[in-house]
Amino acid sequence: MRREKLTKGDVEKIQKELEHRKVVVRHQAAKEIAEAAAQGDRSENFEYYAAKKFRGENESRIRYLENVLKTAIVISDQSAADEVGVNNSVTVYDRDMEEEETYRIVTSMRGNLLENQITIESPLGKALLRHKVGDVVTVRGNDGYSYEVEIRKIDKTNDESGDSLRSF
Repeated sequence: MRREKLTKGDVEKIQKELEHRKVVVRHQAAKEIAEAAAQGDRSENFEYYAAKKFRGENESRIRYLENVLKTAIVISDQSAADEVGVNNSVTVYDRDMEEEETYRIVTSMRGNLLENQITIESPLGKALLRHKVGDVVTVRGNDGYSYEVEIRKIDKTNDESGDSLRSF
């Protein structure tokens, strides 16, 4: 079983989502099922089946989040002032591609490559952690391919308020 590495902020967000799903969404799902059931014949009642599906998806998400919290490894998002850490934005220069990119280093629950959020478990995330501006790090891919990037800038802003956790 995979144990997610989460920051204290991740745990708090999961707890908030879990509470919302248990209190608000469960009540909403039960209400929708009751309203759809009151319409009569359930054999061809799309609203009834849709409401039951919605309830099932919510209960599945609740079980998933409870399991994540039960098995999580809580990690610190603190790092030295001049080092790359969790929740930091890092600008790197890829010498081969002659391109500069900025990424945010996040836990796996927040990873979203489309938003340039890379996880601490990814090859690039692993390579960048605990390094400093000016360091050239080697990124080793799972297939044996490797490349080098130079760290150009580290933004230590630790604002997690806009982040959302991925849904599975």
